[in-house]
Amino acid sequence: METVLVREYRSDLLECVHSGHIAIVGEGGLLKGYAGDPGFVTFTRSAAKPLQAIPGIRAGIAEHYGFTPAEIALMTASHRGEDYHIATLERISAKIGIDESDMICATSYPLNSLSREQAIRGQGKRKLYHNCSGKHMGILAYSKLKGLPLEEYAQPGYPVQKEIIETIANMAGIPAESIGLGTDGCGLPVFALPLKSLAAAYLKLACPDLIQDEPTRMAVTKITAAMNAHPEMVAGHGRLDSILLADDNIVAKGGFKGVYCFGLRRERLGICFKILDGSEEEWGLIVRSILDQLGYSHKNTLEKLRTAFSGVIYNDGGTQVGHADTEFKLTLT
Repeated sequence: METVLVREYRSDLLECVHSGHIAIVGEGGLLKGYAGDPGFVTFTRSAAKPLQAIPGIRAGIAEHYGFTPAEIALMTASHRGEDYHIATLERISAKIGIDESDMICATSYPLNSLSREQAIRGQGKRKLYHNCSGKHMGILAYSKLKGLPLEEYAQPGYPVQKEIIETIANMAGIPAESIGLGTDGCGLPVFALPLKSLAAAYLKLACPDLIQDEPTRMAVTKITAAMNAHPEMVAGHGRLDSILLADDNIVAKGGFKGVYCFGLRRERLGICFKILDGSEEEWGLIVRSILDQLGYSHKNTLEKLRTAFSGVIYNDGGTQVGHADTEFKLTLT
């Protein structure tokens, strides 16, 4: 039931076809639009990070450790290892009183090209450079607050991980036992659920007034406010997450292997899509097309997306060699 999302052409010859699924959900979990199969089950990957941050913020780690909004935003991030990311992570580590060696994520080079070059010429790989290190720091902070053994924090049966699964289930409106589990690239549990359920969770991230539990509602408000106030922390300069989060009407986060999610506050919609071949290059084009088809009124955001994700394909020398076009048409209900 997948549908073609994007076609790529080189010298006007079709080179790649990217198919997938889109789900758009409104209040009450009602399906408001789709392309392909809105019930397609996918792993959340890093799109779950704002949801994974909820238990710790709900329990008071921000107040206990004195975390700033920028530090909270970094706990939801797939950061690029830019200088300001690493400086912020080092402050988080010092506040918690842990070392980066306490994280189970692998040592890595930064994803940002300039930062990567500097790291190669400098001290080499670090765990702090891993794009998921902020998430790990947040979970370790909560684990230490609860007095739990830190060396077990990645296990699915660990109390904090069980609380994360329950929180995701409540936000998505599905039973916890229906969520599939795997192991993410960073070593933590990763969750599989239908796109429409993940979209329902993102609707609540954007519109926390829909959350009945007050502590959870307050935690979500704090997390998403931090993401919007510090979009550069959530991804990095020129990245889709950061472009969208600069619009205070949007809560957005992507995940590896082609999954992307965002919520619209004023429109009260949660939107998730999955590119089946796992590509990420087409995210910006797809988001732009979804917003255009929904009649999104924030022209400045749309213009930023058109500039950053024009669909023009260049070779390594900067010469235009092709183009990419979205093809899907949403079915709006």
